[in-house]
Amino acid sequence: MNPICLCLKILLVLGEGARRLHVSAAFNAKPKVAMSRFEPGTSISYEKLHENIDIVRKRLNRPLTLSEKIVYGHLDDPVGQDIARGRTYLRLRPDRVAMQDATAQMAMLQFISSGLPKVAVPSTIHCDHLIEAQIGGVEDLKRAKEVNQEVYNFLATAGAKYGVGFWKPGSGIIHQIILENYAYPGVLLIGTDSHTPNGGGLGSICIGVGGADAVDVMAGIPWELKCPNVIGVKLTGSLSGWTSPKDVILKVAGILTVKGGTGAIVEYHGPGVDSISCTGMATICNMGAEIGATTSVFPYNHRMKTYLNKTGRADIAALADEHKDDLVPDKGCKYDQVIEINLSELKPHINGPFTPDLAHPVSEIGAVAEKNGWPLEVKVGLIGSCTNSSYEDMGRAASLAKQALDKGLKCKAAFTVTPGSEQIRATIERDGFSKILRDVGGVVLANACGPCIGQWDRKDVKMGEKNTIVTSYNRNFTSRNDANPATHAFVTSPEIVTALAIAGTLKFDPETDYLTAANGEKFKLEPPNGDELPARDFDPGQDTYQHPPAESGSVMVDVSPTSTRLQLLEPFDKWNGKDLEDLQVLIKVKGKCTTDHISAAGPWLKFRGHLDNISNNMLIGAINIENDAVNKIKNRLTGEYGGVPDVARHYKANGLSWVVVGDDNYGEGSSREHAALEPRHLGGRVILVKSFARIHETNLKKQGMLPLTFTDPTDYDKIRPDDKISITGLATFAPGKPLKGVVKHGDGSQDIITLNHTFNENQVEWFHAGSALNRMKELQ
Repeated sequence: MNPICLCLKILLVLGEGARRLHVSAAFNAKPKVAMSRFEPGTSISYEKLHENIDIVRKRLNRPLTLSEKIVYGHLDDPVGQDIARGRTYLRLRPDRVAMQDATAQMAMLQFISSGLPKVAVPSTIHCDHLIEAQIGGVEDLKRAKEVNQEVYNFLATAGAKYGVGFWKPGSGIIHQIILENYAYPGVLLIGTDSHTPNGGGLGSICIGVGGADAVDVMAGIPWELKCPNVIGVKLTGSLSGWTSPKDVILKVAGILTVKGGTGAIVEYHGPGVDSISCTGMATICNMGAEIGATTSVFPYNHRMKTYLNKTGRADIAALADEHKDDLVPDKGCKYDQVIEINLSELKPHINGPFTPDLAHPVSEIGAVAEKNGWPLEVKVGLIGSCTNSSYEDMGRAASLAKQALDKGLKCKAAFTVTPGSEQIRATIERDGFSKILRDVGGVVLANACGPCIGQWDRKDVKMGEKNTIVTSYNRNFTSRNDANPATHAFVTSPEIVTALAIAGTLKFDPETDYLTAANGEKFKLEPPNGDELPARDFDPGQDTYQHPPAESGSVMVDVSPTSTRLQLLEPFDKWNGKDLEDLQVLIKVKGKCTTDHISAAGPWLKFRGHLDNISNNMLIGAINIENDAVNKIKNRLTGEYGGVPDVARHYKANGLSWVVVGDDNYGEGSSREHAALEPRHLGGRVILVKSFARIHETNLKKQGMLPLTFTDPTDYDKIRPDDKISITGLATFAPGKPLKGVVKHGDGSQDIITLNHTFNENQVEWFHAGSALNRMKELQ
């Protein structure tokens, strides 16, 4: 096939809103929307992908993993790019950008600040984060549209102005929309959400980034990524019974921990892959974010082809078939680490509480909970989220609910259901799953993130009351779901959540334990079952997509100067050419410090477009090592104690720059760049820790901060909460060259410590310019 024709063919199929085009029809058919939906477009053709792969394979003279094929296939310069796993920075050309509404606000504000007229690659905004779960889907969505009208209007008009597709509130969760419409085998997509890797279930390399990274790609600038290592997970055997795809990643999380995947792509392979549905593979890839992985991916197979066909993309499936050799790993390729899991022996798992890598077999969780004093009563079971809200997930949960109903039972725990998209909602409503789940006691929430990200107006327990919930979500950090630090949240499959909600206790093992029917009869739940995809076509539900107009000159994007939710950005100051002298330690953080601790979500989401207002949540969840307190630090200028953002503002007003000192894997969790913007806005200059999570470290660099690590991790212990620290050597700041830290103690003594960084030459320029956005403007 002619390469130009093929590229055009892919552009047609993969343009924004492909679902609405019924692309299974002939390509000559008249599209139902204007062709401007596809402009601008830089989607890579399979021929170009193959050409780049061939160049790199010959250069490296070795077989390539699938991850390498897709990543290296998108190199800006495959001939000259230095390639070394875990060492060099790659300059890549992603095919597409996706942004959820909470992060899109700041991303679009930054893009507006760039002065560019249009995005250079296909991009979309998805309204899924700002809808609070309270009563039920219809009521909650209506209320969200009223409460967030200003923000939705900003995003819709900004999208129209700058050529970005807009998925309205109610459309569904960003990652499910991507899987249903935009992901395809071999694509490279970046998204401003840490669970963007969900698309790996369709053979895509989908990577979570901060908003500033998205701006680079939307501006047509090559995007930088440290060349990932590749962890191979070999799957043998096959899934059956109560074991689900979720159990694979729950097991892997237990093996690798929350930082074991940092700097690596997790690549699943082996004969067991074919026993997992496409959406099941997406579940596994989605939760790979919880092990710190850059992303996760599965090789192209017949399960993906079936899903593409069912979601109206048969033409893409046919093209993928033609180019399958480039969409699977080469024989003999080498992984940096290999984990092997026999799916036939894998048992249902449940992870938690308080961390997603604390793995337990379901058969043991009751005893473990009793031993540790965790509440055994399950107060709420919650299924859905971007991780587990597919047709198959809902069908398997409904099969269990139906068994309970047939025996006269309803859930003992409260039970909520979150469809992943409008398409899923409409289809499970049509096929009767929603009625079954409601009849067993469930409440069907809006097609949105909801309780998974803390958007939950929970009323059944008091703040501080110790309780247990079980979810099919991905994260369970302290206070994550309901803002209550005493809530013990456990992550498991939708099937296990449903079973535990019916039983009402963690001590229930559905594989061995009995329930009591309404008539007193003892019975066991049969293993769940559900179709991978609907026997009939998906019901698309309401059309919730807005494509940008061909002409947008008359579109106005208004940001009121008196708005409490939106604020135009002012550029950060450039580096003054001097070392950073006498930075005050703002807080020395003790233990785990995720982006939820640094910039909480939940009620704070409404301020994601207003940097000054959201900065009032900076580090309010971090534990101060000085007093084991949260949001209580000593102001070294006044001697009084105050909240972290309040003290930071006081330091800034008095010209005192500051540093945060932290522990391992600092910035774990969500991609939210607000966790980097807020310290910069409030006068911070350095974040000094034992180690960083990948996305957060990059976000800090983008905003002109200095993310540094101790060369000797024990130097963390040398720093006292009242110290001042000077960073020296900045005049010769360069890649691979450590900096020095002069730690000045209150008693007059000093410690000199060596500090590492991972800046490359381009990133050093970001620091000099004051931010990556400032540097972009310098180069225009």
